[in-house]
Amino acid sequence: MEPAVRIEIAARDGAARSGRLITPHGEIPTPAFMPVGTRAVVKAMAPDELWSMGYRMVLANAYHLAARPGPDLVHELGGIARFMGFRGAILTDSGGFQAMSLAKINSINEEGIRFRSHLDGSPIMLTPESAVTLQERLGADIMMALDECTPYPVEHDRAQASAEMTARWAARGLAARTSSTQTLFGIVQGGVFPDLRRMSARQITAMAFDGFATGGLSVGEPKAAMIEMAELSVSMMPETHPRYLMGVGTPADLLVAIGAGYDMFDCVLPTRNARNGSAFTSAGRVSIKRAVYARDSRPLDPACECRTCFSFTRAYLRHLYMGGEILAARALTEHNLFFYASLMRAAQAAIASGTYRAFSRTVTDRIAAGEGESGKAKAYVV
Repeated sequence: MEPAVRIEIAARDGAARSGRLITPHGEIPTPAFMPVGTRAVVKAMAPDELWSMGYRMVLANAYHLAARPGPDLVHELGGIARFMGFRGAILTDSGGFQAMSLAKINSINEEGIRFRSHLDGSPIMLTPESAVTLQERLGADIMMALDECTPYPVEHDRAQASAEMTARWAARGLAARTSSTQTLFGIVQGGVFPDLRRMSARQITAMAFDGFATGGLSVGEPKAAMIEMAELSVSMMPETHPRYLMGVGTPADLLVAIGAGYDMFDCVLPTRNARNGSAFTSAGRVSIKRAVYARDSRPLDPACECRTCFSFTRAYLRHLYMGGEILAARALTEHNLFFYASLMRAAQAAIASGTYRAFSRTVTDRIAAGEGESGKAKAYVV
């Protein structure tokens, strides 16, 4: 029997690959970026707006939805996608990352992760088994096995114990799965230690997961270490399965990861940075709060075709942001997500035409030049 979610590769260019991820809620062209909708909402965006930009899959977080409104309510109302009014697929993170990000309100042992709710202090226990049951109840298309994400820096012995426990948890999570219409991905850990990444990859890929992910990166480690560990991890994942880099990253990071062979990504940067007045453009990052834009009549990105760039000047966007207007968050978020979606489409086209390496180098060099602040934008599409 074929898994409910599978990947079909249509083109390759070196290690980079493009195709489609087939899910019960439709097909997603790959490589694909997933907007982060932690609590079943992508901040400042309506689901139909995401759809119109080309997004067919969104990430939500099992821990946060367990805390509120609870899995039973979501299940009663038809699962996450129907609950939030999104026509596409949903991937849920298991809550393992929250073990690190909410370290002050949790404890970890072999049994699992014991939280004190960040809302009211009530106890929430996530075990490898209950994390799968929770995600099945939420109705996710793709579920993630419970893992432990170690912080940076971390000692080798601590990272090894964590990676080994993540493997034991992975086996328990697989055994607990009951749904044939939802898929489960395993997560490779190991910090920034190559020997531990290899160990974890061998352990996790030996299990019957439907896809594989690299976790525990972009948590404060040097960029070179992040790239090295991401490339090492994906090199040990089977080509027959979807390959997912969790929590990464900037446009330049994504281009490197696509070149290494990853299919799926998520990151809070395009939405969080937008709410802080920062926009990704085809010529680098723009901080709209700078006084230099007070009388700037140009669009945010002359090479962009999003509604924000067609409708508003930099001066008006700065006016909205400095005044604390809700429209500032909406407009900048829409632009950033449109930019990321366009970047994925351009990467897909470059892989299909065999020009990915040149495409990636051109875009990365332009972003690195930091021309966004001077407005010297050039279209990056292929």
